Amino acid sequence: MTDPTATQTFQVGDLTISRIPEAQLTAFAPAALLPRWDAERIQEHLSWLIPGSLDEAGRHLILSTHAWLVKSPEHTILIDAGIGNDKLRAAPIFNQLRTPFLERLQEAGASPDDIDIVLLTHLHTDHVGWNTRLDEGQWVPTFRNARYVFSGIEYEALNTLSQSGGDPRGFFEDSVQPIVAAGQAQLVASGQPALIDNLTLHSTPGHSTDHWSISLSSRGETAFFAGDVMHHPVQIYQPTWSSVFCPSPEDAQKSRMWALQFAADNDALVFSSHFTGSSAGRVRQGGRGYSWQFD
Repeated sequence: MTDPTATQTFQVGDLTISRIPEAQLTAFAPAALLPRWDAERIQEHLSWLIPGSLDEAGRHLILSTHAWLVKSPEHTILIDAGIGNDKLRAAPIFNQLRTPFLERLQEAGASPDDIDIVLLTHLHTDHVGWNTRLDEGQWVPTFRNARYVFSGIEYEALNTLSQSGGDPRGFFEDSVQPIVAAGQAQLVASGQPALIDNLTLHSTPGHSTDHWSISLSSRGETAFFAGDVMHHPVQIYQPTWSSVFCPSPEDAQKSRMWALQFAADNDALVFSSHFTGSSAGRVRQGGRGYSWQFD
């Protein structure tokens, strides 16, 4: 079984892609995360789900939070930014973490100042946390030389909620607004012209209003960063199972089906947001639907 704290590296054409681990999450009972969970329907998959993705007793799913470091000949990119340290959160699994995330980033060959683009698939607590770090009581951008690229639609919705006195799950003030205040935010929409060569932001809503999946191509090969279209690999075999965190389960299912077909059609190396192990692999299509192979 893969060490959950290990930094792993993959090659896609001229892209060097490294998994930067943050934390392993073991608190979710299967049906608490995936309300349609049916233990009988996953029996044939237990041999590979246990112990990496499901505990021995079948009572808790095993998930990961991590970021992806992408080094191309022109750019050093971070895709999603985890939970972050020192953040006050209502959920105990996210509250005031102390992880060596930046040290692991350094081990993968990049300092925070090397990052020139941060791409956020969506604005949720466990994807924006390392946008900022605590410095003498102030939240400041972690990646001082980066432009942070995220959804203008999601930002405006959260900003409106914040100004009306709402609490957008506790992360907006400490992990999003400081980036905008620093002038480092680039608010965009999925489907707009590529920010850099061979990059596409794909609209995959359902888990959030303007959720993106991201593809990068190099030398005829494709890297596909799915975001939270899927939380757990069992969803590849049961794509109708949306997570409890998807406010629009029907849209999430449509986005998941699209993403699975895209990955299979393009023989893409898929980089997940919450799968454990290597967190990367390939989707295959067959007579019984889709299947998954960790890389």
